[in-house]
Amino acid sequence: MLAATLIAAPGGLPRALPEAIRARWSGGEVRWLAPGEAAELPLPEEPADLRDLWEELQAEGIDLLLQPAANRRKRMLLADMDSTMIQQECIDELAVVAGVGEHVAAITARAMNGEIGFEGALRERVALLKDLPEAVIEEVLRDRITYMPGGATLLATMKAHGAHAVLVSGGFLSFARPVAAHLGFDEARANTLLSADGRLTGEVQEPILGREAKVATLTEVSSRLGLAPQDVLAVGDGANDLGMLRLAGTGVALHAKPAVQAECRLRVNHGDLTALLYLQGYARDEFA
Repeated sequence: MLAATLIAAPGGLPRALPEAIRARWSGGEVRWLAPGEAAELPLPEEPADLRDLWEELQAEGIDLLLQPAANRRKRMLLADMDSTMIQQECIDELAVVAGVGEHVAAITARAMNGEIGFEGALRERVALLKDLPEAVIEEVLRDRITYMPGGATLLATMKAHGAHAVLVSGGFLSFARPVAAHLGFDEARANTLLSADGRLTGEVQEPILGREAKVATLTEVSSRLGLAPQDVLAVGDGANDLGMLRLAGTGVALHAKPAVQAECRLRVNHGDLTALLYLQGYARDEFA
């Protein structure tokens, strides 16, 4: 049995739509998770015209996600940070202060879409930050970083139901640690920007935490907790997230780059991070 979940911005999901889909696909009883925002229904099999309806609904600002109905509530959350739990790419924001914002942002976009290697692109961008005062990191955190809507609710709800939460970023620990503490993650892993005499050296500590390190984190932490990859919900937006998204029991591409969307079955383009709760079958009145 499959579960079909419909998610939109609040007020964006017409009441008649889930019933129309139920009739079209011979589905089961519709369950509203949040009026006007999220609903789900069981399906006996994957419809042949799934792609066609998905594209129609995308144009209307509605996400349609299909997954096995059983064991949807996950016991571990593994989340990317930049453009996932926060709305910015930290290295791009540092680069703006350093006066190389456009150049670095262009490299970031290509790396996140999988057009160039992540590790080499990170070294190239970090080199452009050489001699930037280390104190700028705190300024960027305070003035330029904002949280993705729904993140705190996602963490609080999953943790209230016993889940373990790990922030794993190809960005930097100097950002990941405070972001993790603010949102309630149990642990954080990321790269280390090197500095000397209060200024960035233009280097990052090796080895770089990239795509394979995210996969290794999923495997290591789930094993430590006595869990299987099937028990993990992973979320990210960039090409360096694809490995963990594929390995996790539920891998979600959130507002992801085109190359990532092309590789992922579960894509959230219109909902916020609470969409990950609806995917697990949580109703809004169950949110922490």
